Amino acid sequence: MSELESSDGMHDQDSSNAGDAPNPTTQVPPDQVRPFSTEWHEHLKSTLGEVACQQLGFYAIPDDIVLSVVIPVFNEEATLEKILDRVCAVPLRKEIVLVDDYSIDDSAKIIESLKEKYADDPLNTLQSFNHGRNRGKGAAIRTGFEHVTGDIVIIQDADLEYDPSEYPRLIQPIVEGRADIVYGSRFLGDQPHRVLYYWHYLGNKFLTMLSNCFTNLNLTDMETCFKVFRKEAIQDILPTLKQDRFGIEPEMTAKIARRRYRIYEMSVSYSGRTYEQGKKIGWRDGFKALYCIVRYGFAD
Repeated sequence: MSELESSDGMHDQDSSNAGDAPNPTTQVPPDQVRPFSTEWHEHLKSTLGEVACQQLGFYAIPDDIVLSVVIPVFNEEATLEKILDRVCAVPLRKEIVLVDDYSIDDSAKIIESLKEKYADDPLNTLQSFNHGRNRGKGAAIRTGFEHVTGDIVIIQDADLEYDPSEYPRLIQPIVEGRADIVYGSRFLGDQPHRVLYYWHYLGNKFLTMLSNCFTNLNLTDMETCFKVFRKEAIQDILPTLKQDRFGIEPEMTAKIARRRYRIYEMSVSYSGRTYEQGKKIGWRDGFKALYCIVRYGFAD
């Protein structure tokens, strides 16, 4: 994807010399154009100026770009429909790949009803895959990666901890050709963050620090769910991915670092849930992450 061209955002101060040709971006009322479309962006540049649009994160996403959203699902009947509605509401062309990791609740039925609900939505294509046994989040992510066809790929948990409305901001460095991979950090500090478990926070910081020691990256949140990739990066690392559970996070990080991809990190909001609300990661996963950091820090 080539870097988007930018204009200087300047306006002729002499309106009498504006010429007779109408500006095509003014022909469609602003409230009738899709956010992040070229028409939407041109209208905002004409009213706010180029610099203001850059600072506010207003930019144009080419119409031919498709975002693939990989959603691993395991017993998420309480939140699945709500998170899918939020994902589908993002005004981008999306391919949504749901992978049911052998749920024993009604998640599979909800997925089928959602596929019917959005069957005729021009911005959203839904497809689903089922595991014959519970294999873990990492295995579900790998299954999703095997079936994506979009230009950009993002991982989205099926709970409500991460906000899909942040997709346009997260993919911007990739759309503009500045990055191959973007990590959405919960710890950069300028987005809302639910206050929960101190020891989880400390564990995340320790694992990130140890991962950075092996990868020579300066990430603040290696364990984040919000990882965004150019499709080519996914195709590169997918054949080497092995981890079935949460160890896939340090595994992916080590492998993209070894290949020297351009990595950006951006702040994201985080509404963490408690164990009573269905949080699944535990202390065993922390020890597995330690192993994976060391194991994949040396070789694929």
